[in-house]
Amino acid sequence: MKKMRNWWIGLLLFTGTSIFACSNNEDEPVFPAETEETYDMTGFARGADVSWLTEMEAEGRKFYDIEGDERECLSLLRELGMNAIRLRVWVNPAEKWCNQADVIAKAWRAHNLGYRLMIDFHYSDTWADPGNQTKPVAWTEYSFEELRQAVAAHTAEVLTALKNQGIEVEWVQVGNETSDGMLWEEGRASADMEHFAALVTSGYDAVKSVFPEAQVIVHLDRGNELTHFTWMFDGLREHGAKWDVIGMSLYPGRDDENGWQELDANGDTWQQQNDDCIANMRTLIERYDTPVMMCEIGIPWNYEGAETFYTDFITKAKQVDGCLGVFAWEPQCYGSWKNYHKGMFNDQGRPMPSLNAFKRE
Repeated sequence: MKKMRNWWIGLLLFTGTSIFACSNNEDEPVFPAETEETYDMTGFARGADVSWLTEMEAEGRKFYDIEGDERECLSLLRELGMNAIRLRVWVNPAEKWCNQADVIAKAWRAHNLGYRLMIDFHYSDTWADPGNQTKPVAWTEYSFEELRQAVAAHTAEVLTALKNQGIEVEWVQVGNETSDGMLWEEGRASADMEHFAALVTSGYDAVKSVFPEAQVIVHLDRGNELTHFTWMFDGLREHGAKWDVIGMSLYPGRDDENGWQELDANGDTWQQQNDDCIANMRTLIERYDTPVMMCEIGIPWNYEGAETFYTDFITKAKQVDGCLGVFAWEPQCYGSWKNYHKGMFNDQGRPMPSLNAFKRE
């Protein structure tokens, strides 16, 4: 690892690590201060889901450092403090993005830069989230037992392909934001928790068959709502499901017809949501004897308090014994890409001061 790491440092990286100084104007990048290199492979994960990256590149999106020089995105994020990459997998998407070949291409790039890797299985041909858990078209007519077998086979196939390229995987999500299960209707948790538990276990066993040391994550949204988690994990435990890590998402505020609003539907500030989520982490770790991971977190890139928000959350998460790390969701997005405004780059494709929160201490 050291030989590979030094080679890439010499070829691709830096004369000084880019970590932001303070700025009074969060719409503008600021100049870096020198710090130690960030090629650590253990401890707290400072991660980024960059699953859109190859699609962005194919459509001509460029990335720049704070001085305006064009850069390769993953190398730049590495310099800015990220040490882990998360990649989603779709079974048979209408376009090539996030299929097995696309995931391997991105994982290979991340691997060669020394990143730790999380693979996020959606078990769908498209987005799987709290409101959408649609079965892949090829699985539509499967019986429940055939769905279990398909989950295992798909999981093992993708992970084996990565392993055959010499790419190590540290964490694997079996499902994405499975707040009411996955592979609806057969795997809808509120209708049949036993079925969802069986699907989770099928994914878990498949992961371990390829990467025995990888940690398997069950991932829900709304990390600030404790009962949302206890209902799910009490049910999974009751039905014998296996998991290693409880995964969370947290997106403060709310989106409505007027755009993003700072207060959520309950009137809570991001400060309150951060504190609630951190408290929930401690409760879940104790209740289930399981570590936790913030798998997705985000706030609008141009929100005045964005850097303070990320810094507050990550500082507190690091103090939780059993929190493994924090992943920003698609931080490289900019310029209304896919109408997503919660990246960490400005409209000129240059990194924002919010990335300060992810620097190595």
